Amino acid sequence: MTAPPSVNVARLVYLLICEAAGVAIVLSTKGTALEVPMSIGILGGLGVATLFIWVESLMKGFTLRGFSTAAFGLGVGLFCAWLLTRVEISKLLELAFRDQLENQENGDVLVNALRIAIDVTLFASLGFLGAVLALRNNRDDFAFIIPYVRFRQDASTGQPIVLDHDAIMDGRALSILRSGFLHGRLIVPRFVLDELQAMVSSGTNGTRTRGQRGLDCLEVMQQASDIQLSIHDARTPGEAESINTRLIETTRMLGARLMTTDDNLTKVAKLQGVDVLNIHELDEALKPGIAVGQRIRIALVRTGKEDHQAVGYLPDGTMIVVNHAISKIGTTSEVVVVSTLHTTSGTMVFAELYNAG
Repeated sequence: MTAPPSVNVARLVYLLICEAAGVAIVLSTKGTALEVPMSIGILGGLGVATLFIWVESLMKGFTLRGFSTAAFGLGVGLFCAWLLTRVEISKLLELAFRDQLENQENGDVLVNALRIAIDVTLFASLGFLGAVLALRNNRDDFAFIIPYVRFRQDASTGQPIVLDHDAIMDGRALSILRSGFLHGRLIVPRFVLDELQAMVSSGTNGTRTRGQRGLDCLEVMQQASDIQLSIHDARTPGEAESINTRLIETTRMLGARLMTTDDNLTKVAKLQGVDVLNIHELDEALKPGIAVGQRIRIALVRTGKEDHQAVGYLPDGTMIVVNHAISKIGTTSEVVVVSTLHTTSGTMVFAELYNAG
């Protein structure tokens, strides 16, 4: 994958800083017994820059969350070492260049210049790695080191929610968030967006229509002022794996929840310890429970399978078959539930007219 232009600019600036540091080291040793040729300084700066750029290219799979944790530990260690050794640095340099200082009038100046060049190189190298890692990630990947800030962010906005293409095409994610029962930033991985674009380019009419619906829903969510939606561009370790595997890895890497309508993906993700929000499960949970003996007032709209049956529907689509109610079709009647039957397509309810006798 081609690096973003901002990363290439950072690489070029870092290369120029390393070359300038190499030239500074050469000039600081000029006229001493340790004089370094200009070519060595330039090649040395180029070598250091090449090394760190190569290390940076190996860190493409790292996220800022992991880097921030490692950087915090490294920073504490470096700070402690700095406290213990800072006072001794100048003395160590004086001992190392004692012979040269005795023969040079500006020995202190040379040592200071050398020390500054080395410090600039170290700070530039570590700063370069941190800046490039930050440029490779979007704002949803930032994790704060201070626990209070992190907890406050989770309490106010909730965990991020990764959407798969099924949840996007379903179209109900926006309504669920706007209802206030669910909070969190919406994240769409780049490979999910590519999948929707591939569906739109498909030759099958049904697939093309579903893909276009998904892109339209994404556009609506992106334009909504009360919804935060972003495209996640970072690469996952398993680029050659299936989309479901990459979805699970991306969700785990971001510390997010996965929203989907795919039952198989839900099972696999839960087995791997990933929090899943299945829209179908939410829909089933919101359906009102029907108990035997419950009285319901319902509009009877058509005849049933048997000649004496009338059929009505609850607001959620559940069908209620009322025995001996053929004469009540077209009216709203009060019925009593006598039994329920659970099928693959839903729940069927059988009832009798209340006070029919």
